[in-house]
Order: sequence, then structure tokens, then C-alpha cells
Amino acid sequence: MEKFTLVAVCAFGLESVVAGELRNLGYADLKTGDGRVFFRGDERDIARCNLWLRSADRLQIHMGEYDAADFGALFDGAYSIEWERFIPENGKMHVEARSVKSKLTSLPACQSIIKKAVVKAMARKYRRERFEEDGPLFTIELSLSSDRALITLDTSGPGLHKRGYRKGTGEAPLRETLAAALVLLSRWDVSRPFADPLCGSGTIAIEAALIGANIAPGLGRDFASERWPFMQKNVWVEAREEARSSIHRVDFSIYASDIDTGVFRKARENAATAGVAERIIFEKKKLEEFSSKKPYGCIVCNPPYGERIGESDEVAALYRQMGRVFGALDSWSIFVLTAHPDFEKHFGRKADKNRKLYNAKIRCYLHQYFGPLPRVRDARRGNDRDTLDA
Repeated sequence: MEKFTLVAVCAFGLESVVAGELRNLGYADLKTGDGRVFFRGDERDIARCNLWLRSADRLQIHMGEYDAADFGALFDGAYSIEWERFIPENGKMHVEARSVKSKLTSLPACQSIIKKAVVKAMARKYRRERFEEDGPLFTIELSLSSDRALITLDTSGPGLHKRGYRKGTGEAPLRETLAAALVLLSRWDVSRPFADPLCGSGTIAIEAALIGANIAPGLGRDFASERWPFMQKNVWVEAREEARSSIHRVDFSIYASDIDTGVFRKARENAATAGVAERIIFEKKKLEEFSSKKPYGCIVCNPPYGERIGESDEVAALYRQMGRVFGALDSWSIFVLTAHPDFEKHFGRKADKNRKLYNAKIRCYLHQYFGPLPRVRDARRGNDRDTLDA
């Protein structure tokens, strides 16, 4: 099979998380950029990574990269790409564009130029200037940065956060990809309890359950490249069979609670659709009622930010309450994502580590509080030792 340069696109701040996922999937020689991780792979890898990547937004094929300070250079670079090797005669060609710090700022004009170049390139093979475009979708993305053009072909279709399980959400839903990244950043594993006491529509708990059971997040949906003629159909069949056979039948504890009856009901429904309802203990309870006698647990949550008028006092009180409730769990590790600038002040404790992340376009910080680590028996040495940092 032909090898391609593949691009895992992600939110800013998650590049290392996506790179870690790719390494765990067996990929090496990774190159990271702003919001992107580049690696090599073939058709099987396109199928496999679309199914398995949890924190990436989408998977693309790198088609070309070149200087484009004017429309002529933009056209010539796009025309030099062998589009006719990928797109069939009836392929539907859609162009998306973005421009940062570049002379070419009119996105509609850039999209038109790229589309004309692709159509002209297609004419080299099909000997025609017009195409019906009633076949499979091929989304071409142009990214201009400092007069440098990067052109990619999207293999995913709807973003990879579209797992297919979330039918209902709360007022400010957390993307599934970011929720999964939070769980991965916590380094939680199934030997420890996991909880989200402010679960809302349940996205964090559901993503933790998918991770704990080793369920591929894309197993319940389809992808644009499944309908591409140059992609062999068996690669998708084999990738899905591999994913199904990789599911772990292991017991672990995930707790999700919330006081909002409406979103709590949605959380149960979402978990059932995701196939993990039996792996999550849902409880309708107030935050102050949350407690656990189990040691070395992990809390990951995304509380309200207090951005609406009149909410600031209410959110500050919630953060103070979180400090009291979570402070009683002296062996637990706590991970809180919020955009509130005074979270640590209200929580009553400075984080051991903060990490800047983006929830959509909102700049947030993941406040990380590391608890003591469980001890495991080292059979080789016959003594106790600490596990990896949570």
C-alpha cells in the first residue's frame, strides 16, 4: 500500500496528548506543529487512526506545502498536486480555507482559486472541464500561515468528536475530544476509582469508560474516506474487527453525579448510546454529598466558568465548596478545567501544575492537584514501590 504523510489535527495545547496516543498505537517519527501532529501511514492507518484517536479533531492527508504570497502562486502550487489520483470523476469537491498573518486574506477568493486549480488538475486525466460532483465528498483544506500554504485532504468527514452517542447536552457541552484528553492527561487507569461530581451530560465519565474498556471512540460512526474509491474496503472491515476484539472485559469504578435532573437524564441516555451505561454509576446528588472511602481515586471535572452576568458569586461559592469537598479526599488526584481566573483563590489551594487548553475558543486552564500514589508489589524486588504519577 502507498504511504502518505498523515496529519492528526487537534486543539492547541493537545499536540503532546495526540502524539502520545499515536505512539501508543505504534507510530514513530512524529513531527508536531501548532494544532497538528504529522506521521506516516497507509490506507490501513487512515482507517485505524480514525477509529482510535480520542483527542484529535480529524485526520487528514498532507497533499502539499508551498509559498503562496499571491493568487498565482496559490493556484500553481495547488495545480501541481496529483488530485486525479485521489478524486474520482464524480467526486464532490469542497474547499475550506483559513488565513493567518498572510497577504491573501479573502477566504472566498482563496477557496475559488484552489477549486479552479483542482478542477484543472482533474482535467489532465478525465479530459473535461466540468464535473457532476454527485459522488463521495472530498473536503480540501487550505491553511495559510505567514504566506505559506498547507493543503490537506480530510479523511474523517464530521469531526472526530462526533462519536455518535451524545444526543443531548447541557448548556455548555464539553467536546468529546477535549473530555478524552482530560482523562488521558490525568493518567488514570482502571486500578483506581474515577469520578466526575459535576457530570452534566456525562461526557467526561463516558470518555473515561471508553478508555477504561479500551473501546475505540469511532466504532459507532462512519467516515468520509470509507466511500473513497481508492481506499480498499477491506481495510475498514479489518480495522473495525480489530477494534471490537480489543475491547477489555475488566471491572472498574466510574462515578458520575449532578443535581440538574434534566442534564442528568441526558447523561444516562448518552452513556447507554455509547454502550457504557453498565460501567458508570450515576447518582443524582449535590456536590456537598459527594464522598468516597476508596483511596487513590481520580476526579476530572469541568465546572461552570461564571461567564454570564450575575453568576460570578454563585460560581465562586461553588469553587469554595469544591475545595472543601475535594479537600477531604486526601489521597485523590484532582483535575479541574475552568476559564475562571480566580479558581485557585476560591478553591483555596494552588495547583501543583496548570496547563493551558482551549474549550472551543475559550482559553481555559487545567488545574492539576496530584495526590499520593498507590503502592504496588514489585515481584522482582519483593518490596513496595510507587506507581507512576497520577
